[in-house]
Amino acid sequence: MRSSKSTLLTTGAAIALAAIALAGCNQAAPEIAVDADDLGGVVTGANGPEAGVWVIAETTDLPTKYAKIVVTDDQGRYVIPDLPAANYSVWVRGYGLVDSEKMQAKPGGNLNLTAVAAPDEKAAAHYYPALYWWAMLKVPGVNEFPGTGDAGNGITEAMQNQAQWIRMLKTEGCYSCHQLGNEATRVLHPELGTFETTVDAWTRRIQSGQASGNMVRNIGAIGAQRALKEFAGWTDRINGGELPSAKPERPQGVERNMVITLWDWASEKTYLHDEISTDRRDPTLNPNGPIFGSPELSTDEIPMLDPVTHTASTIKAPVRDPNTVSTKDDPMFAPSPYYGDEIIWDSQTNMHNPMYDQKSRMWETARIRNMDNPAWCKAGSDHPSAKLFPLNASPRQLDMYDKTTGKWETIDTCFGTHHLVFGYGPKNPLWLSTGFPVGGPVLAWLDVATYDETKDEKLSQGWTPFILDTNGNGVRDEGYVEPDVPVDPTKDKRINAYPYGIGQSADGAVWGNTLGFPGFITRTVLGDNPPESAISEVFEVPYETTGGHSPRGMDVDKDGVVWASLQSGHMASFDRRKCTAPLNGPNATGKHCPEGWTMYPLPGPQFEGVPGSGSAEAPYYTWVDQHNTSGLGEATPFIMGNASDALFALKDGNFVTFRVPYPMGFFAKNADGRIDDPNGGWKGRGVWSTFGNRTPYHLEGGKGTKPKAVKFQVRPDPLAH
Repeated sequence: MRSSKSTLLTTGAAIALAAIALAGCNQAAPEIAVDADDLGGVVTGANGPEAGVWVIAETTDLPTKYAKIVVTDDQGRYVIPDLPAANYSVWVRGYGLVDSEKMQAKPGGNLNLTAVAAPDEKAAAHYYPALYWWAMLKVPGVNEFPGTGDAGNGITEAMQNQAQWIRMLKTEGCYSCHQLGNEATRVLHPELGTFETTVDAWTRRIQSGQASGNMVRNIGAIGAQRALKEFAGWTDRINGGELPSAKPERPQGVERNMVITLWDWASEKTYLHDEISTDRRDPTLNPNGPIFGSPELSTDEIPMLDPVTHTASTIKAPVRDPNTVSTKDDPMFAPSPYYGDEIIWDSQTNMHNPMYDQKSRMWETARIRNMDNPAWCKAGSDHPSAKLFPLNASPRQLDMYDKTTGKWETIDTCFGTHHLVFGYGPKNPLWLSTGFPVGGPVLAWLDVATYDETKDEKLSQGWTPFILDTNGNGVRDEGYVEPDVPVDPTKDKRINAYPYGIGQSADGAVWGNTLGFPGFITRTVLGDNPPESAISEVFEVPYETTGGHSPRGMDVDKDGVVWASLQSGHMASFDRRKCTAPLNGPNATGKHCPEGWTMYPLPGPQFEGVPGSGSAEAPYYTWVDQHNTSGLGEATPFIMGNASDALFALKDGNFVTFRVPYPMGFFAKNADGRIDDPNGGWKGRGVWSTFGNRTPYHLEGGKGTKPKAVKFQVRPDPLAH
């Protein structure tokens, strides 16, 4: 009897609960508290509230196209805060869904939205980040290396192992310029023409447009025959209906607190290498002020965004020599499927990387003249650095824009310039990486205080080769051995290092990383009488024990820990304090501190058949948020998730994903953070970046889509406003 009564009670309770649930489904969604400039509501699907999906509001009513994106909480609720007065199209996007119908709304009320479930896996996969499609590419197996050339397996003999092949496939080759795996690259455009085989189609594709020289050269470095075969097979399998085996997760935890704001800037033919919003040493500088971008090879018109008035404009950077070469003269092997024979890039300055100084001046690595150096850089000069290590050529130099006066200055440098960062000290040093061999195997600097006082570019700059203290006496000696000579325990040794990323730690040491396999980082202390007194240390990425390899960019935190982006699909840290072996002497040549390295595998799938940890991610650069502009805490390291439409922040050993879901194709080269109001809570701070693809026409929306300036903010909860 007791059992039957219990069953009846349970059944009755279930019926009552079902009736309550049904009544709830028929009731209007609750009102969400909003201010006059907010928009709120609830997103529901066929099974109830949709948690962890994006709500996108976009308008063209402002001076430049503008969008704001938030994530729903676990009850499907959302609030888009602080919208400028305008008419907005609002819709829902999320994994497992297809985009909902766009609704029209104005700020100051509630708008409940209906999510639309994807009808099948193919429709759902359309919205996956490029990484999930990219990881479907079949890379040659471990047992196929070393390569045996065109007469063998089609892999060039220079590729000694699988990791080297992957390194060249990623940001030392294809992924340094744009995503692979997005819709624009995983399928073939009819505009390319008709071909007998997909290999033929891919061969034609990489000959397209003004970047064709780079593409042909890079694919040749790994073996064009084999690489084209694998790309063709990848495309054929996707055309045949194969889908990614891994699926991205919806935002969780703090990721649901994101507020993402996007502004159109620059033109549809311009790409942005990166942007700058403030002085990285003092992020309260330039509050609410203009954001500057660097358009590298595409144009001399620098984009500038006023985020208060939502106005995008440009300023033209000068060259010193009017006969400086331009990218418009670069060879184009075949027409672009987007622009045909049109020359869309025309830049003399080749502006690469911008930085603010403490006077709110914007400095850039930029070309101001052609390659050949003036006599004072070369052998026979009385310049202190040239006497020790003369330099004959410089592919890129410096310029500076003072936004308070609207005036430009160009600064000639004997060394090539690639990235730049302001350091610490009375001379306000500007540290410059040379990036590649043509820029010189040196650490370079400009004493900005001296330059401001004298305007003497020769007096203000210096450089030094990288000299290891391999005789262990603690000082730099004359008569060091050259890189191609074995270590002599009685002498110091020079190494060929070409810093790509660069940064200065609080102890005054300057760090840089050199590209290659497995790659390495250097630490240089200038000493009391630079350049004569400068001594360096070198630390190789320990591929054999960790699987990590091939750094692209790096930054240094307040404790002197280096954070680097590795093409093995890791964020790596190097802490010199953990080293147990001597840091100088004949054995201190790179392999002496593997214990200093820690590898953090990046989110997302790995290529099939690649052993060890890591992912198919191709991270470009790393930035340390020293001043908690993100809201995640001081000294939070960020890495660019170039295949993931994202930045990844490492917090308590786990990655927080700062994903841009719209338009698909977010590809950042760098980031920085600014505090507009130190007392403004989450609203007074934010992380800035930009769409850095060389191919804005690959973005969702296709030809005509402009690059975006992006601001990330983390609020205390998904409904904060």
